[in-house]
Amino acid sequence: MSSVTATTATYLDRIARARAEMERRGVDVLLLSVGSDLPYLSGYEAMPLERLTMLVVPRDGDATMVIPRLEAPRVVEQPGVFALRPWNETDDPVAIVAGLVSRPQVAAVGDTMWARFLVELLGHWPSDATEYVRSTTVMNALRTRKDDAEIAALAAAGAAADRVADQLHAGEIPLVGRTEAQVSADISTRLLAEGHDVVNFAIVAAGENAASPHHHPGDRVIRDGEIVLTDFGGTMAGYCSDITRCVFVGEPPAEVADAYAVLHEAQATGVAAGVVGAACQDVDRAARRVIADAGYGEFFIHRTGHGIGMEAHEDPYMVEGNDQAIEPGHAFSVEPGIYVAGRWGMRLEDIVVATTEGPRSMNHANHALVTL
Repeated sequence: MSSVTATTATYLDRIARARAEMERRGVDVLLLSVGSDLPYLSGYEAMPLERLTMLVVPRDGDATMVIPRLEAPRVVEQPGVFALRPWNETDDPVAIVAGLVSRPQVAAVGDTMWARFLVELLGHWPSDATEYVRSTTVMNALRTRKDDAEIAALAAAGAAADRVADQLHAGEIPLVGRTEAQVSADISTRLLAEGHDVVNFAIVAAGENAASPHHHPGDRVIRDGEIVLTDFGGTMAGYCSDITRCVFVGEPPAEVADAYAVLHEAQATGVAAGVVGAACQDVDRAARRVIADAGYGEFFIHRTGHGIGMEAHEDPYMVEGNDQAIEPGHAFSVEPGIYVAGRWGMRLEDIVVATTEGPRSMNHANHALVTL
């Protein structure tokens, strides 16, 4: 999977910008295997196999895609972007990679490369002669700033997720008498029907289970008189959606309604804080301050947000201690939560893109605690 509008010119530009960052960082070669960095630069997403696929990008010289011969037919070649180097079952693909460039002083290795290949590479480029760094050293500067096509893809994925949330709010997804797992499967089916290629997650947590932020939906039956937290997203044309909405079955008690009013304000405040030039931690501080001032501070137990793009979780992270400045094109979630163990929990989440005109939300589904 790759960007819906990526062209050969797009990949050539990305490779050029990667090389410029390598020059700036003193990186001699970039090695990308499974993970999103590979399709970002090449348009090809490798299967997570024991057979090595590796895009080798020297700072000077042509890029090469080292790939199992049986996988080569799946590659859509981008002229001028990389040469294809298929390898046979009896070949040593790591030796092929090592032979493509002179021993580097600094090699940037993909975060999700299998450890077995790195260990084997150390036999060719020992660590006493080659320094190994993470690919994020090079790739973060590229991938965190989404271009117009990427933002359009995020908006399309967000709109599709919104449509499912609208169906939930309209009562089109039955809740009472069904298990969390059944509702999760229903939401997943609807995400696919709305255009997603893959469902990445569909959290459904009822009542006391909603106090667990990453609750796994199980055989718990949803009943009248309780909150239901839904957090779902997937991948559509290579880019991710992620949305959280809560509903209440029946009339919510005052403590739940009051807490949700605080949550609603905190989320809106966090979104408003996501302006170009602000620090990422400022988004977390803004949302957290509202919750803490209302007396719920101890019940907000996670960061306010995460970056999103080709991966559901990527840089930049909206968390205390991250003083990275927000730049145009940064895409991230704003998702404060309040969780009272053993009783109830709630979270409200949108995806936001920072622009010079201010934060732009990718989600517009009703933010209220809808009652069903």
